[in-house]
Amino acid sequence: MVPERRASLPELDNLAQLLSSGCDQIGLHLQSHQSDQLLQYLGLLQKWNNAYNLTAVRQPRDMVVRHLLDSLVVASHVTGQRCIDVGTGGGLPGIPLAIMLPDREFHLLDSNGKKTRFLFQVKTELGLDNITAHHARVEAYEPDHRFDMVLSRAFASLQDMVSGCRHLLSEQGHFLAMKGVVAEAELQAVASLCQLEASIPLHVPGLDEQRHLIKLVPRPAPSGGADIAKESV
Repeated sequence: MVPERRASLPELDNLAQLLSSGCDQIGLHLQSHQSDQLLQYLGLLQKWNNAYNLTAVRQPRDMVVRHLLDSLVVASHVTGQRCIDVGTGGGLPGIPLAIMLPDREFHLLDSNGKKTRFLFQVKTELGLDNITAHHARVEAYEPDHRFDMVLSRAFASLQDMVSGCRHLLSEQGHFLAMKGVVAEAELQAVASLCQLEASIPLHVPGLDEQRHLIKLVPRPAPSGGADIAKESV
């Protein structure tokens, strides 16, 4: 299984080696079929990008680093069985994580219909039975069952993420926010709504930029009060 792209076999081998080396540095065991699926996903991303404007990253090597490894670096921090990637766009980080963690259930939410059509195409071509794409605005989306984890790298601020997504979390659920530089003011803005469980510096192989993973646990809503998240959206 190889990506639908114009790269030669030596170039594909180089991308596979870059991906494998990066996963080794992250501490992930990448199986050969997972490598094939990840590279096929990048091929589909390139194929659909001109029409659907899925990513500004164009070079295959940059896509391996900025899309695949940048997503997979949080894999060891994903807990719970049901996860939702909010504002997933072209499927990041949800699709790489679904490939790496096939026993977990990943829901991919985006308000752009073209992007969710692309996600369905990826699901079909890669045979990813553990992902479900949803075309909806986050504040309007009401899941049949709430999620163990809300994951995103799309929100401009933690406050936007917390206020917009609280209604998606199960009672014991938590947020995982993928960020670059984390400002103290941003953490303070959600301190009354969430407890900071961890702020984890991340190293993405091949990327000389700051990355952090912020893990937040919602505080209980005031007794007798309305749901905090729905008051805020």
